[in-house]
Amino acid sequence: MADKYGPVFTIRLGSHRVLVLSGWEMARECFTVHDKVFSTRPSIAASKLLGYDYAMFGFAPYGSYWREMRKIATIELLSNHRLDMLKHILTSEVKTVIKELYKLWVSKGSAESGILVDMKQWFGELTHNIALRMVGGKRYFGANADFDEDEAHRYQKVMREFFSLFGVFVLSDAIPYLGWLDMNRYESRMKKTAKELDA
Repeated sequence: MADKYGPVFTIRLGSHRVLVLSGWEMARECFTVHDKVFSTRPSIAASKLLGYDYAMFGFAPYGSYWREMRKIATIELLSNHRLDMLKHILTSEVKTVIKELYKLWVSKGSAESGILVDMKQWFGELTHNIALRMVGGKRYFGANADFDEDEAHRYQKVMREFFSLFGVFVLSDAIPYLGWLDMNRYESRMKKTAKELDA
């Protein structure tokens, strides 16, 4: 299509017009000179239903609200001072999981045979514990967890569902007037997931 229409052209996807850039020069132009025009996010069903009607920082459209949220996030949440204040959580969580891994090795393995560890689960639980301790001060997984194992896995399942629903195609995103169909039941799943996250 770039050979036929050139390095910059538009196509229509459902009711949305999409700009297609086929050269790095055009992309650089868009994201450096005209970055404010391209810095917003699309208004999709997932952002509305899972992101508290576009209020969640990562999914809010560009504007005064987004700029204020970015300022709060960079000054209050992600500043060097705040990260230094919470550095002890990262250190203690890494020490805790290494100790748990060592205890598992001592109880089940030996120097010759070793043990099997599901690293995806191990790193997932580590990152969840770090994030949740920084935000809420509680551990979900492992020894000394503040929640029972069922509650922790329920939370983990809801978070996986949350992120997977942001990647699905919802008919109302492309053709808004057919939104009432909810053909794949994605919108009802999004509403259910939002309620579970709130709980």
